[in-house]
Order: sequence, then structure tokens, then C-alpha cells
Amino acid sequence: MGVCLHPDLSVLGTLAALHQALAARNQPQRPLIDHSDRGLQYAATRFKDLLARHGAWQSMSRRDNCYDNALPGTTHAESFWSRFKAELLDGGRFPGLAEARLEISHHVAYYNAERRHSSLGYLAPNHFENHLQTTSQPCPA
Repeated sequence: MGVCLHPDLSVLGTLAALHQALAARNQPQRPLIDHSDRGLQYAATRFKDLLARHGAWQSMSRRDNCYDNALPGTTHAESFWSRFKAELLDGGRFPGLAEARLEISHHVAYYNAERRHSSLGYLAPNHFENHLQTTSQPCPA
């Protein structure tokens, strides 16, 4: 997952987040799927071109339906944002962009490395993924 807080919704922040996600994975396994809503930054030609250069598929929600941008049977993207809002924001706001960047980077690191998920057999996402890659078998859930 790549995260970039940009002061506007231009494609620049989206491109930076995708570059970050690709760099973190080094050589992402195929198929690589990008889940998003229908925002202009995700529909931009530059963003679509970057996805295509990396052999990625783009999964976008239908118009006026923010809950269907995940593949059938998955809701992990929506679950992340739901937990993010509940655990990190708790109905509040960040004082500024610098504080938001710091807190969000800490939360993403915690979420991926430590937070256990019932849908992953009560493992953290990084642990689940490592298990899957080393055994080619899903963890018992």
C-alpha cells in the first residue's frame, strides 16, 4: 500500500502513492490489482499508464456505489478505511498536514505489521502474506 498526502486531489499525489507501493513491493506478484473509487485522479491517463506499465488491473466502483470497488468476496479496502476512521480519527481532525502525515504513516505500519484481522485467521496482514508466499496455502481461518 502506498500513502501520499497531497494538498489537492491532483494525479500527482496518486502517482506518488502508487510509486511508493510499487517500490515497497520491489517486484509485485501478478496479478496486481488497484482498487479505487471513480475519482478523477484514478481515471487520469498518467495513472492508468503507470498501472499498465506494471501489468496492473484497475478495479473501480460503479457510479454512486462506493462499496463495490473490491473484487467479489473481498472487502479489505473498505475494511481498512472503516478501521482507519474509527481507530485513528475517532471523529476528529488532524491539526495540520504534517501531523496527518506522521500519524497516518504510523497507523499504516501498525495496521500491516501488528493489527490482527479476523478475516485473516487473526493474523496481521504482513504475517498472513508471508505465510501465503512461503506455503502457497492460505492460513487456516
